[in-house]
Amino acid sequence: MEGKQRGANLEAALVATLKHRETQSTLRKLTTYPPDSIDFSSNDFISLAQSSELRAAFLQELNAESTLFPLGSGGSRLLDGNSIYAENLERDIATFHGASAGLLCNSGFDANVGLFSCIPQPGDVVIYDEYIHASVHDGMRASRVKHVVPFTHNSVSAFREVLQKCIDTEEGFIKGTRNVFIAVEAIYSMDGDVAPLEALVNAVEEMLPEGNGHIIVDEAHSTGVLGPKGRGLVNELGLEKRVSVRLHTFGKAMACNGGMCSKCLKSLMAKLFTAIILCTPMMRQYLVNYARPLIYTTFLSFPALAAIKASYSMLMDGRSLELQRKLFRLISHFYTLLVKMQEEAKPYQLLCVPDSCPPSPIFSVLSSEPRSLAAFCQQAGYIVRPIVPPTVPAGAERIRVCLHAGNTLQEVETLVGRIREWVKITQRAKL
Repeated sequence: MEGKQRGANLEAALVATLKHRETQSTLRKLTTYPPDSIDFSSNDFISLAQSSELRAAFLQELNAESTLFPLGSGGSRLLDGNSIYAENLERDIATFHGASAGLLCNSGFDANVGLFSCIPQPGDVVIYDEYIHASVHDGMRASRVKHVVPFTHNSVSAFREVLQKCIDTEEGFIKGTRNVFIAVEAIYSMDGDVAPLEALVNAVEEMLPEGNGHIIVDEAHSTGVLGPKGRGLVNELGLEKRVSVRLHTFGKAMACNGGMCSKCLKSLMAKLFTAIILCTPMMRQYLVNYARPLIYTTFLSFPALAAIKASYSMLMDGRSLELQRKLFRLISHFYTLLVKMQEEAKPYQLLCVPDSCPPSPIFSVLSSEPRSLAAFCQQAGYIVRPIVPPTVPAGAERIRVCLHAGNTLQEVETLVGRIREWVKITQRAKL
């Protein structure tokens, strides 16, 4: 009886907490959409998830190596999970991105947690963009650093101010005996804006001339989208030798998260939200020894590795170039349509679009009524998501629209038409 009572108390506490979230309109739920819905939400930016060519390349890779590898990895990488196939794949990807070494990880989340929890040493500092991903926060909380300090999103002047305060508090920073790690994202997932990376690199090298400033760039949303052959922002700017660490994930534009597979392959591909850390060989060796997510997690299976290789072959061979070009044509067209349509919504402050065309496929359409707008679009088969606090600050509510190379001009135009229809209906209701 006593055990049952304890269970009941726990259930009551969980119910009360969820009820509070529901009253705050922040309750999260799992959702599904009809198969004929039009995707303006996922991170499948260059539409590899729908590519029959990629599916064929994946199956070919599976068949070519099927006699050499079991489906499962058999253990953590330090025990039985490693293979020559995985090591060769790491080297190929690192070479493609102009890095000296790479370390495959089971997910981008694991990669960031492992990296930030063990690489910064006692007495070091991590400075991070205030919009940095939750996985970086988890890694910093588990680290041994002296301080973690945010700076205003994408503000180089704010970054310089924070860095100078750190330098002023510890002589070791200017002498080079203490390290400063700077955490930024190439493309930020909620606004679609790009980090002012070159300016940040210049500031670090100027203010920390001893080489103890280490920039870590999360390229999760830029892989396959920015840079030559989709190599990412660091490669686009030619900063390969001036950035210490890059993280590339394979579950977005690279389609290695199950989306590209037919139903018969879903069971093999269900957990392929994988990543690679690009770094120095010494840092790689350190991570192998101290990164707990790597040490205590069963490593990627052979089908996961084969999917990564197949996806990267699309980039390496240049087969994704036309997809990149088409994507940016759609971005320009969509922005032009939004700007024209925004004028109709201004009197009622229903919508606000960026002042300039986003440099990425992620559009933040600010709205005072994002849930209503998203629901109206979803009713017509357009998958867009409302984004509300605490995911974004109060006053920054929006719908998040992601474009894909596989979207058509007509789909983009009819989505804008649907948004315009919502604006007119909402305006009439306010009269």
